[in-house]
Amino acid sequence: MNFRQIEAFRAVMSAGSASRAADLLQVTQPAISRSIAELEKDMGFQLFDRVRGRLVPTAEAHLFFRDVESTFQGLDRLRMSAARIRDFGTGDIRIASLAAMGSTLVPRALRLFRERHPSIAVTLQVAGSSTVRELVMSSRFDVGLVADEIDVAGLEHQLFATPKAVCAMPIGHRLCERKVVTPADLHEEQFIALSPEDTVRRRLEKIFETSNVRPRVVAETPNSSTVCALAMEGLGVGLVNPYATDGFGPSRLVFRPFSAAVHFRTLLIFRPDLPKSRIVRDLASCLLEARNARAERLGN
Repeated sequence: MNFRQIEAFRAVMSAGSASRAADLLQVTQPAISRSIAELEKDMGFQLFDRVRGRLVPTAEAHLFFRDVESTFQGLDRLRMSAARIRDFGTGDIRIASLAAMGSTLVPRALRLFRERHPSIAVTLQVAGSSTVRELVMSSRFDVGLVADEIDVAGLEHQLFATPKAVCAMPIGHRLCERKVVTPADLHEEQFIALSPEDTVRRRLEKIFETSNVRPRVVAETPNSSTVCALAMEGLGVGLVNPYATDGFGPSRLVFRPFSAAVHFRTLLIFRPDLPKSRIVRDLASCLLEARNARAERLGN
């Protein structure tokens, strides 16, 4: 079995006939027929029935074609990668981020990065922290931003940000009158909670327990941005990462500081198989610059 035979088989399956496959590959029809016959001999089963001079795919051919297509898709990805390297010189860079920063801070950092490296193609994927970890750990992505509950064994990582939680509430809510929301204010309040595995939620539950506070959890979600969206619809109040609040102006939601020391710890992680390139270091610098600019703008 060789590439020429597989290419001829794929062309026949895609084009529908040996003659059109020959035109597609710019070879003769006998060459296509010969390649198919050799492939069938090598594989030990028939791929086509010969019906009135036509090649009619067998059930085995359709099964085999699925794997052939997936292989050629891999080749297409290699061609795309080669084209990016040819067109952009140094290829591309891939960053994955948790939702709280993926739609706010990271786009600002990528704007800075593109201003300095206009020839570099950038891929951004927003996902849960565990997914981001797997993308970076498997070397499919170069840089990641994750919450601190993930296992960082085997990854190069550094602390990126520790913003203090803020309380999100719908406009007109009784707590809007408070300058600062305390744990006691949330007693028996309809509460939108983060997922049970979230370290912020675990810290908050300890504070509630110590203060003998029992909010009424009406919804759970892993993302601060979703907490904001649910609060905006009047489902209740919730504690969120302040980086997730940028898309919600004062006409949509009210945010108040939370008195207890509850912080969202975000880590910057890097793929473990290669030393950081200059481009990766530059992207990390842009992320830090965007973080510092936001902190300066908000005075924290």
